[in-house]
Amino acid sequence: MADEVPSDRAIVNALTDDLPVGVWVARAPSGEEIYTNRMFGEIMGQSARSDVTVGNYSEPYGILTREGAPYPEERMPFVRALVERQLVVNDDIMIRRPDRTIVHVRAFSRPVMNADGDVTHVVVAFFDITKQVLAEIAQAESERRLQRSQRLEAIGTLAGGIAHDFNNLILGIKLLAHELSEGEADPRRLASLGIIDDLTEKSALLTRSLLGFAGRGRHRAAPVVLDRVLGAMRELFTRTMKGVHVAMELGAGDQTTVLGDPSQLEQVVMNLVVNARDAVTTGKGSRVLVRTRHEGERVVLEVLDDGPGIPAALRERVFEPYFTTKTYGSEKGTGLGLATVFGIVEGHGGTIEILDGLDGEGTTMRLTLPAGPPPGDEAPRARGEPSARGTGTILMVDDDDLVRGALAATLTGLGYRTLEANGAAAAVLAFREHGAEVTAVVLDMVMPGPGSRAVFEAMRAQDPGVVVLLLSGSPMDEDVQALLDAGASGFLMKPCSPKVLAQALAEAQGGRVR
Repeated sequence: MADEVPSDRAIVNALTDDLPVGVWVARAPSGEEIYTNRMFGEIMGQSARSDVTVGNYSEPYGILTREGAPYPEERMPFVRALVERQLVVNDDIMIRRPDRTIVHVRAFSRPVMNADGDVTHVVVAFFDITKQVLAEIAQAESERRLQRSQRLEAIGTLAGGIAHDFNNLILGIKLLAHELSEGEADPRRLASLGIIDDLTEKSALLTRSLLGFAGRGRHRAAPVVLDRVLGAMRELFTRTMKGVHVAMELGAGDQTTVLGDPSQLEQVVMNLVVNARDAVTTGKGSRVLVRTRHEGERVVLEVLDDGPGIPAALRERVFEPYFTTKTYGSEKGTGLGLATVFGIVEGHGGTIEILDGLDGEGTTMRLTLPAGPPPGDEAPRARGEPSARGTGTILMVDDDDLVRGALAATLTGLGYRTLEANGAAAAVLAFREHGAEVTAVVLDMVMPGPGSRAVFEAMRAQDPGVVVLLLSGSPMDEDVQALLDAGASGFLMKPCSPKVLAQALAEAQGGRVR
């Protein structure tokens, strides 16, 4: 008996079913499907549908754009091949299968014509390019994050430099106002000098926020349990959140330990919760949720709200300093809250991102920090209250004449004899000549020329026991820490009050007497 000859349909099935590409063939111009292979069903997540014709492909098959909108029927592969009468390619198609999984495809559509040149059928080949598209999306996201980081770093460098210089100026104003108030008897003038002092404090708060955004400053690397920080803030939120309910989902306990500065982390939490409160009081919601969890080597802190949310177009800018959407009313913002959060989180080796909020609405601020070891039970050391006045000779080193003069006048008023050195080279010469009588050196960290480290090392070479109090318009950083590790006696950030300066000098000297 002769072997049975397979049908044309069986041959086609045998050839196409094993292809790693989905094949779909339809009659023209109706779009009635006449053939699909096995891979087509796998890509679509369903078998070919007999009820689908031209003009109605998107919804039944879940064909979407990359943005998730229904794919325009006039741009469908079948329609384009029919109209353009040539091979066409669609590489921006996304399929949402019935099980809600997503597949990205590239479709090649080719019209089939008869001898008269009429299109009788259209053949469409679907290639699964999900891995390629996801890799491109990941690469684009990585580049976007890098560009944002570079932009914020540039802004941060500028903000940090401006804040440092302003702190120098604020210090001079603050010290001179205090000096004038010491000999002033007129109540009106005393009140005005008090206002000047208050203004310098407000200015210092702004510069500290800028420095926080810029990531300038070394945080204290102490074990901090975030759950404990949040627990301690619960009552504060209850009193200050103006009717907005702040719920907390804690429970990971010591697993939420990170290495950081407790005061800076409290500032992060407070800024995020206040930001969420302002969002829900201007929207339709009234809920804020704070929660923590431990994930592998990271600790996650989330602050969620059900307010109006942050538009996608603004999410890239909310961490920039002085960018705010709260531009009027009693809740007018400075634009420094989230900028400060960003700087502190990055300074702690963490990340922060913006997601959708409660019930798919509002905003989630999610930050992650490296997990730290469990905290110890060591109690903080108590520091004595030093005398507000002192004796001896202070070598004041600063390249800014106004700041140096204001500091010298304040030190003189505190009972010290002062010597002044305008910059690094002058400081080395002054110490070489007067080192034997110098009780302590107040050394500015940022100066042109050899720099503070060279000055410190030259003085130590002459007198290994020299007392050096470091002074800077920026918070503690690696350069400051290096000098402290090398033997510097203390650090003080500008601007500071005369009392704080006197205390820092007394602590740095530690009772040393010439």
